[in-house]
Amino acid sequence: MPDTTYSHGHDEGVLRSHRWRTAANSAAYLLPHLTPGDDLLDVGCGPGTITCDLARAVAPGRVVGIDAAVSVVEEARALAADIPGVTFEVADLFALPFPDDSFDVVHAHQVLQHVADPVRALVEMRRVCRPGGLVAARDSDYPAFTFAPADADLLRSIAAYGALTRVNRAHWDAGRHLLGWAHLAGFTEVTASASVWCFATDEERTWWGGLWADRFTGSAMSEQLLRHGIADGGDLEAFAGGWRRWAASPDGWFAALHGEILASV
Repeated sequence: MPDTTYSHGHDEGVLRSHRWRTAANSAAYLLPHLTPGDDLLDVGCGPGTITCDLARAVAPGRVVGIDAAVSVVEEARALAADIPGVTFEVADLFALPFPDDSFDVVHAHQVLQHVADPVRALVEMRRVCRPGGLVAARDSDYPAFTFAPADADLLRSIAAYGALTRVNRAHWDAGRHLLGWAHLAGFTEVTASASVWCFATDEERTWWGGLWADRFTGSAMSEQLLRHGIADGGDLEAFAGGWRRWAASPDGWFAALHGEILASV
């Protein structure tokens, strides 16, 4: 069986979220520990927005972003066309195409939650990190997501996503397990922290609610939910409706919790 089946897929509703991510809103815990001249590997880089920000922080260091999806690697290459020292490759997290001790920092954002064996992934990330370097990871904790006003369909939609991750041998509660996984991977010096994304303005609600409504209607994720019998067409329409109602509410507020680790090599 494959090491991972990406539950979200790479539809436009997913990529809209990925393109929004920056080092400031998604890797703030790591930024103070970066030094100009560091060589950095960004695992599961997606369209490269975080990677490019990290490259600016470590310039003139070498930065490599890898992802398993050819289409997003091509998008990342286009984004980084004018940024020196940044390259992107299609690669397998579990068989990184780099020698031991190749990078000062190895970073993964929202990656370990999607793999069947996150401990083995961390072991491989550690292999390519130099002694004295850092392995950094940040992942969501979906069961801890919280929102208002209450909406049963929105709540059911999150639970359905959780059921899909279990079918795909992924981990929707990865954020709370990062510290333990790092210990199992052999790290002894690990700093754990947490941070949130919060969506509460009209603009934020429209964006966040809209992209999740789209994910439940006509996306790779919705197709998987149907195929595995987790939801039917009526459920998916109801899930999307819950997200749209939340987005339209002037009282709408959503907080997405993330766990974070900085593991010393």
